Amino acid sequence: MQLLVVANRNAGSADEERLARALDVLREGADVEVAATADAADLDRVVAGRDGRRVVVAGGDGSVSAVVAALDRAGELDGPLGVVPLGTGNDLAGALGLPADPAVAARTVLDGVARPLDLLRDDAGGVVVNAVHAGIGVRAADEAARLKERLGAVAYPVGAAVAGFAAGERLRVVVDGAVVTAPAGWSADGDTPLLMAGVCNGPTIGGGTALAPDADPGDGLADVVVSAATGPAARAAFALALLAGRHPGRGDVVVLRGREVTVSGGTGGLDSDGDLLDAVPARTWRVAPGAWSVAVPRGSDGR
Repeated sequence: MQLLVVANRNAGSADEERLARALDVLREGADVEVAATADAADLDRVVAGRDGRRVVVAGGDGSVSAVVAALDRAGELDGPLGVVPLGTGNDLAGALGLPADPAVAARTVLDGVARPLDLLRDDAGGVVVNAVHAGIGVRAADEAARLKERLGAVAYPVGAAVAGFAAGERLRVVVDGAVVTAPAGWSADGDTPLLMAGVCNGPTIGGGTALAPDADPGDGLADVVVSAATGPAARAAFALALLAGRHPGRGDVVVLRGREVTVSGGTGGLDSDGDLLDAVPARTWRVAPGAWSVAVPRGSDGR
């Protein structure tokens, strides 16, 4: 077996130590080449020269998303990809049942089975492997990014607490051609202030927060979560319900599934697989069923 391990050139010493543990295991069963990359141009060069090697991503959701995007651009999104979770949140890895221990995760790369997964492709050529969201979650991620080096995964809830004082955004959310409308009477029509809107392939964001608790990354559908909990009391109640996994039952929350989602309006940008993107007037995501696959532990794919 020939493997190409793609790692983040800017990883800290702790990640380098964990990567070394994974490489020790991978080298027991494969011929391993390591490529350290820093940006999309690096990734494109690495993908162009992989020479048939199977790709292994050492990193979190953002790293996986970036590598998948590079393979997609090259028309080489064949699989399965190997994933050694080295990020802060590792939400997709958690949804797939991938081991957190880098050595055990490396063993899964060698011995696991391929699980087909959906991909969210946007109208600007980008991809999403786990989730993209607008609203308070973006501000929370922005705050968390400032704190992540010192606090690790704890940075996410701290960032959310700081961002919780911000007002809502006037977002318009359309799923499969219809504006999202709540049974309680409000709608995501661009006039109603919203706390957030999320388009989810996987169930969690921010290191384990179950925004779309029933999302299945291989069911051919995106789970869309929209909240209008913008008042101070409503925001606090939503946060508590979110932590307990009870937010889908609230009157100021809508959860639905679809194959095409458009979000427009707002000025706060997007959080796509943990990476912060500038605001755009509108963006549309379409589900590409079974577009890629990841090696997962035997049994976690239903076999």
